[in-house]
Amino acid sequence: MALSDRDWRLIREESRPGPVNMALDEIAAETAAEGGPRTVRVYQWEPSTLSLGYRQEPDTVDWGYCEREGITVTRRPTGGGGIYHDNWGDVSYSIVAPADELPGDLMETYELLCEPVFDAFDRLGVDARFTETELPAIHQPACYLRELHPAHDVVAGGSAGADGSVGEDGRKISGNAQYRRNDAIIQHGSLKFDLDAERHLSVFAAPDTTPAEFRERVTTIDEQASASREEAVAAVEAALGEWADADEGGLVETDEGGWTDDELSRARERAEAKFASEAWVRDREDPTE
Repeated sequence: MALSDRDWRLIREESRPGPVNMALDEIAAETAAEGGPRTVRVYQWEPSTLSLGYRQEPDTVDWGYCEREGITVTRRPTGGGGIYHDNWGDVSYSIVAPADELPGDLMETYELLCEPVFDAFDRLGVDARFTETELPAIHQPACYLRELHPAHDVVAGGSAGADGSVGEDGRKISGNAQYRRNDAIIQHGSLKFDLDAERHLSVFAAPDTTPAEFRERVTTIDEQASASREEAVAAVEAALGEWADADEGGLVETDEGGWTDDELSRARERAEAKFASEAWVRDREDPTE
């Protein structure tokens, strides 16, 4: 990495509501832009959450199902389709750094910030790589069923066939997205540890596919490697920590939790005012601006 000599901090996996997770990404970006540490973090969603892509239409969601099942719905500042973040089956991460310390080219930034993602898969014995073929969408509102893009979609196992089909193991296992502010860049992503295809599809209104077709496009760490969820989380934490520690600034071992009291207070306020609000989730209007 060719970044400045400012410190990184690693925040190990913690479980928080979806709106708070999204707010913490924003607060971490503000901290980095104001001269504080950059952040690498791993997190869980409690309760399970559907995160909508920034431009996703609300009528693609089965709101009744989400309410009945106790599934929180929030909206990401990043693009793409909706992701059902199962509390058990999803392992999420974020990398946050000042914009002027990262490449201006989008592809170069993805390659740099996905290095620890591939390292984590390698530690687990999962043969993962960026997809080499732009495969067509199966269900556009769902992130894991949209067209696969070589810039940020990670598949595991064999390559795609010449006819556009996916080999038995060449299926999506991770999606990654960036939010490029003027002063900071947030990259966050989802690694599939386990998959409940029926539940994942049920959060969407009238999905035009089946659980069997979902599983033909998507694979998981649990399917690809003999690793527990705890081992998968530890691999992601270790990969992020060593990647950050390789920078000139190095990695600061934080106290339990890693956030300051001020950051947590601001994140809770931001979550309530923005990421949990009807204006943001339903209408993409930021009440805090």
